[in-house]
Parts: sequence; C-alpha cells; structure tokens
Amino acid sequence: MTEPDRLDPAGAADDLAARLRRVEERIAAACQAVGRDPSTVALLPVSKTQPAAVVRRAQAAGLRRMGENRVQELAAKSQSLADLKDLEWVLIGHLQTNKAAQAARLAHQIQSVDSLKLAQALDRQGQRLGRGLDILIEVNTSGEAAKFGLEPAQTPQLAAQLRHLTSLRPLGLMTVALHSEDRRQVAACFASLADLRERLRQDWGGGWDELSMGMSGDFDLAIAHGSTCLRLGAAIFGPRPAPPRTSDGGH
Repeated sequence: MTEPDRLDPAGAADDLAARLRRVEERIAAACQAVGRDPSTVALLPVSKTQPAAVVRRAQAAGLRRMGENRVQELAAKSQSLADLKDLEWVLIGHLQTNKAAQAARLAHQIQSVDSLKLAQALDRQGQRLGRGLDILIEVNTSGEAAKFGLEPAQTPQLAAQLRHLTSLRPLGLMTVALHSEDRRQVAACFASLADLRERLRQDWGGGWDELSMGMSGDFDLAIAHGSTCLRLGAAIFGPRPAPPRTSDGGH
C-alpha cells in the first residue's frame, strides 16, 4: 500500500459519516430559511491534501465528486483510486497553462478558468482527446490581489471569447469570497457573482446555471445568494493535513 492510500485510524469512517450528516442538515436548514429546494444545491467535497484512503471512505459514504486544487495531487489520487469507476474529479485550484493537457485528461470539470490563454489550451486538449470539457469561469469578487480569477468587469469578454472554443462547455461561474468576520462583506462577494451571472444570461439568452460559491465557513450566505455548488473541506473531512510540496499552483 502506498503512502497516499494508507490505512485510516479506527472510527474515522464513523466520524466522516457524522460530519456529512451534520453538513447535510445545515444545508437543508439554510435552504429552508430562504425558500430553496436542497436538491438545487450540490455538495462538492474538497479533498485536497487528504490521503487517498480518506477519499475512499468518502466514496463509500456516497460522495461521488471530489474537488482538488492541484493537478499533480489529482493525478496521484486518481491513480491510487482507479478502481472507483464512479468517482469524478473537479479541479478548483489555479491552473497553469502548462498543466492543461493533464487537467483535460483527468478532470471531469474545471472551475478555475480565468484567462483566454488557459481556455484556448484546454480547448486544444479537448479537441485532441475528442471530449468536451465542462468549465466554470473563476471571478475575483473580493478584489484581493492575492486571489486568482478575473475581475467581474472582464468576465463578459472572456465569456464571449469562449463561444469560439468548441470543445469547452461553460456552465457558470466560481468565486472565493473574502475571508472576513464581516458577513456583509462576504455576502457582497456572493451577490456580485449572482449579478454577473444574470448579466451573462441576458447576453447569452440563458445558460450559465452554475454558481460555485460557499465554503465551510460561509455556505449559508452562499445558499442565500443562489449558490448551486458548495465547496466544503473541513466541514466534511475535519482538520486538513499539511499540503504536499508540488510545483502546481492552487488556492
């Protein structure tokens, strides 16, 4: 057994199942508070830095999609867990153009497209592989220089350019909100993404249904602003191990 697929401590599966139940209850309560159907909000477990054995437990608990930040880590886990045929990988971290080929081959969805150069690289790989690639545009709604993503004002231009890249399927938008105790500022990030999605829908005549926003500390606010995908790590897996050293980018 390789290190990434090492055995878990006794009782770990029960802990994960209990955390997952609590998360599902919190999602249902947040949806009820704003009159939404919980079935319209997907849960994306963020498995970055978690060993493959933990992902295996999550799959056994009924989770079928996993979010990873780095292509190198995604590749290692997908190899270790190749026997889990129903497991899908979603890349949520910053993607360097030179990793586009590997990402296009391994990821079922890429939520962090933030430039025409990257989109074109992914499109070329999709054409080469003969497959369509589901993507989201990452938007920097907080205005923080340290965060990846397009400025909101730049997003419609990239969206228009995607029309010419035939192997890409743009499904919606993604953002990482401001990390702040001020919930009004956090909510403003989500409201900005939702408003931008409506602008794109008007320009395109529909589509752009996905809003990937909300993490373990703020997902109730994200639900209130229309999130369709919650990216939750610690709430499901508990404390995160130290990340492996890689040359990839990522949040």
